[in-house]
Order: sequence, then structure tokens, then C-alpha cells
Amino acid sequence: MTWFSSKNVYRKSHVPSYLRTDTAIFYKQDKWRASLNVRNLFGVDYFESSFNRNRLFAGEDLTIQGTISWQF
Repeated sequence: MTWFSSKNVYRKSHVPSYLRTDTAIFYKQDKWRASLNVRNLFGVDYFESSFNRNRLFAGEDLTIQGTISWQF
């Protein structure tokens, strides 16, 4: 039995397409800045990448990140 037979190497796998929506909003006044970032706004289930049929990596769920900064 050969590990790297043509059946093992050339077997195709399919990762479905997806549409992930990200958004951001920010406010800036003088030296202050506030921002809100939202990734995967609608909570779409998707695979971010894969190595083969058995190693699929799921994408992140809805993620919300807020930032407040001051520039000096």
C-alpha cells in the first residue's frame, strides 16, 4: 500500500463560499478618538481555511470590539 497514491493526493475537497459583513464607526474630537468595530455582523457560519477534507478551520462568530484612545 502506497501512502501517496494518486487517489489520496488528487482527491478534491470543496469549501463553500460565504459573504461575511464587517463594519466600523468612529468619532474623533481634538485628541480623543472612540471606535466600534463589528466583524461578522450577521453571524454567518463559514470555514476560514482548510488543509484537506479532515482539517477545516471555522471562522469567528460575531465579534464586537470597542476602542477609546487619546493622542498626546
